[in-house]
Order: sequence, then structure tokens, then C-alpha cells
Amino acid sequence: NKDAMESVRLWDWRPLKQTYKQLQELKQYYFFNDVDVDRYIIDGKKIAVNLSARELSIDGLGGNAQTWQNRHLIYTHGYGAVMSRVDRISSEGLPVFMIQDIPPKSDVGIKIDRPEVYYGEHKNSYAITNTSIQPGEFDYPSGDENKYTTYAGTGGIKLDSFFKRLLTAVAFGDVNLLISGNISSESRVLFRRNIVEIAQTYVPFLELDDDPYLVISEGKLYWIIDAYTQSDQFPYSTPISAGGKTLNYIRNSVKIVIDAYNGRISCYISDSSDPIIKAYAKIFPNLFKELKDVPEGLKSHLRYPETIFNIQSHMLLKYHMTNPNVFYNNEDLWAIPTQIYGSSEEPVHSYYLVTTLPNEKRSEFILILPFTPYKKNNMMSFLTAKCDMPDYGQLQLYQLPKDKLNYGPMQIEARINQDPEISKQLTLWSQKGTNVIRGNMLAIPIKESIIYIEPLYLKAETSEMPELKKVIVAFSDKIVMENDLPTAIEKLFFGSGFATDAEKSDTRGMSLKSMADRASFHFSKAEEYMRAGNWKGYGEELESLKNILNQMKSQGN
Repeated sequence: NKDAMESVRLWDWRPLKQTYKQLQELKQYYFFNDVDVDRYIIDGKKIAVNLSARELSIDGLGGNAQTWQNRHLIYTHGYGAVMSRVDRISSEGLPVFMIQDIPPKSDVGIKIDRPEVYYGEHKNSYAITNTSIQPGEFDYPSGDENKYTTYAGTGGIKLDSFFKRLLTAVAFGDVNLLISGNISSESRVLFRRNIVEIAQTYVPFLELDDDPYLVISEGKLYWIIDAYTQSDQFPYSTPISAGGKTLNYIRNSVKIVIDAYNGRISCYISDSSDPIIKAYAKIFPNLFKELKDVPEGLKSHLRYPETIFNIQSHMLLKYHMTNPNVFYNNEDLWAIPTQIYGSSEEPVHSYYLVTTLPNEKRSEFILILPFTPYKKNNMMSFLTAKCDMPDYGQLQLYQLPKDKLNYGPMQIEARINQDPEISKQLTLWSQKGTNVIRGNMLAIPIKESIIYIEPLYLKAETSEMPELKKVIVAFSDKIVMENDLPTAIEKLFFGSGFATDAEKSDTRGMSLKSMADRASFHFSKAEEYMRAGNWKGYGEELESLKNILNQMKSQGN
């Protein structure tokens, strides 16, 4: 499953957020609220990425800078975003950025022409733009100087009358709005700048997902929020507790899109079969649009939400049983497996990845979660949800063969602890005062089997920046730990790793298929060395690839 191996989410959002903070916040008044997972077409291939908006945190200004003018007239917006591949690691154990810095620099052709973030996840107070304050509205830092701008959007309210200024002064309890000489008839007051507050005000009858995510489309930044209709009154339906509420009916009926520059909101009906949203659409005929009206640049980034997927997964633990007697006696209950994260045991979370599912021909962006038998640790099955059009929303349950042992996540965790080489290294790091963070255990489907991948992050006691230093890969009865995924895969399946040139190119006794697989790994490794600027490693891998191709040619003849 080459597609899956090229988009394995080695970077978990929790340590990655800390790393983004140290490397890319750049100034004390910038802030990364969250790290999202999405997919983009890069060089003709669908690639999974992490990305985050660089938002403004006005409280980050120094004490003397906390003036009314700075808080409301000068520092008004965040700037740009960062993006990195989920599967790439630099030689220093850091993410490989595709978009970074200020102004945003892109290595992959994804441009951000409108990088200003006036509306985001972070809660900032109101801002007043288009004022006469000098030197102007702060845009971004550039070396020893600052760049300034004038807002050209349509967000907020234009303060073109005394009455409007009076009302806003009363609304915000701030007399400066009324008396400031910097405010003119061309000024605009931007308020309610938190995207969740915008959506709650616009569609208060919908329940909002707690994980809005950023999308870069046609040079602009957008936020997408999943919204739900729900009830606890649906007949003959088992209730479940979710988000502090008890419900027995939920539909992801609406996709909300908010422009990060203008704050403009659009609501698209994503489940036209839902009777509740049908009723709301008749009550408010101009409020909702059809899903087909979503711009193509945004439609390709719609995700099946984890919230509803997790609810469906929990219901499936019991309701996968179709035999009445088996169901009544709870003979085949399933469970959500657990894993080691950091140093603590926790449930496995559903996760997004790009992969080619069994019996499918194309790579897809999916959401996946494995299952184990109740009070047992071996893997039984996994549920997937497709995110790409035209198959968006299709759920598929895959059951593994029952005639052989399929290791579950905690069984792999136990084998990691019992492996002499790995456990020795983990102990050595701990004795040196290094904090070892065991990342998410990822179960990747490979035909009728599962390959497990777990990243290891190291963080010094004096540092706030985790570094991804090792990758553990397990398949069947084999388990290995290497510096990166291609090397670990090579060692797992071919046994030798990248020890010597002779070993690298020795393909005696191998089938053409195995030789082709090995050639593919050498090519992937060469690409990685090229991106990292390691030209010695790049040349060695190309030489190994050349030797294998020559031997394949000889064997074919």
C-alpha cells in the first residue's frame, strides 16, 4: 500500500503544535490555536498534510504595549499559515515545511495571496480598521521594520454616522469608540471575530463541531465547520451521551464556510435527507445553499467529521451483531482499543490518512478506527469513512480473517516494551533526562493484514520543542525501530536496512515483485535525501536503485 506509506501521519498534532510554536510563531503576539489534518494535490498526487493558521494573540504584547490604540487600531489580525507533510522528518527530527515564514513562502505551488487572518479560532476583541492612526494598521514584521496595510474587505460595520459610533460605544462599553479622533466615516468596526461565535449567531439551532479546520483555496484562507441537527426524541433509537448531552439522533446536515478575511459565512446542506434541516430550510429559504454550490476548491477539502464517526463507531461495538441470539447475549461485543501515548494508556483515536483501501483502485482520504473484541487485545476489524467526492460519507466495515492472530494496538505496545533493543534505548533516553513521548499508534491496512507504525518524540527537560527521532514499525511477528519510515520499512521486509552498498543492491534469490518493491523504497529514500539536501545519501540511493534495475533487467532476460 504505497499510498498509505507515503502519507502516514507520523506527526501527531499535540507535539507538532509545540514544534510549530517554537519554530513558526516568530513573534510573541502570534499564536497557533490548533493543528489540522487535510489533503492537497501536490505534483499530481494526493498528499496528507498538517496545517495551522498563525493567528493574532493580542495579549502577547508587552505590558507597555497594551494601549487601546495597539489593541484595537494597530494590531488587528494574524498573518498566514504553516503547512508540513504528515510523513516527512528532517535530519534534525523536525517537520519538513511546505509553507512557512512571514510572508508565507511555499515550496509546493500552494500560494496564499490574502494571508491576513481577521477571523479565526482565537478569541480577540473588536478591531477598528481604516483609521487615520500613524503609521497605520500593522500587517507583518519584516527584518528590523514593520509593514503596514489598510483593510480592503467588507467585514464588520462601517462607522459612517455618529449614531453607529454611539451604538458601538454602548455595545462594547468603550467611550473611546465615540471620542477617538482616529476614527472616520471610512472606518469599520470588526467584532464577533471568533468563527464559532459567528456560526452560533448565524445558525443557533445547529450544534457545532468542536474542531473547525483551515483550508487554503485559490490564494485565500477559509474555515470549515461541521454542523449537526440532533434530537433525543427519535423513536426506537438507543441514546448515547455526546458532548455533555444525551441524544439518539444526529446528522451532519450542514457544512459552514467562513472567510478568514471578510468573516463572510455560507451554509451548505450536506445531508438533504435529514427532515430537520429540510424544515429549517423552508423556514429560512435564503439561509442555506445546496452542497453542489460549494466552490470546487473547497469541496475537495470537505472531511467526514470525527464527532459523528466516533458516535457511529461506539454504536457499532454492539450493533454489528445481526444474529438475535448473539445480540441478546452480548456474545460478540467489540471495544475501542487502547494505546500508549506519552507514558499513559488511552483509547485509540480515529485518524485521517490517504490510502488505497482493500479492493479499491485509487487512493482516498479516509477516516479510520480499529476494533478489538471486548476485554481482548487482538484486532478484529476496522471502520472507514470516505471523505472524497463522489463517495463522500460512505462507511465500510472491514473484518480481518478469524483463522489467524491479528495483533491489536496494545499487543504491539507490549511487544515494543519487551523488545530488547527498543526497551534498552527507551531506558537509556529516560536515564539521560530526556522525555520520551510515544506517539499515536497507527494501524494501516495492507490487503488482509495490518501494519503498525508508532513515532517516538524526544524532548529535553529544558526544551519545549519535541523532535521526532525514531519510528517503530511492526508487521506480523516482526518489529523494528529506525530513524525514519522508509528505513524501517526496508529493514522490516528485507532485513538488512541500509548497512552497506553491497547489502543494499544484493537481490539474489528475490522475485521480480520483491525487487520492484525494494527499488521503490530506494527511490523514496533518494527523494527524501534530496529534499533534506543530503546529496551524499541521495547519490548512494540512486546507485543502489541503478544496481537493482540492472539486475531486474538481467533476470527478465
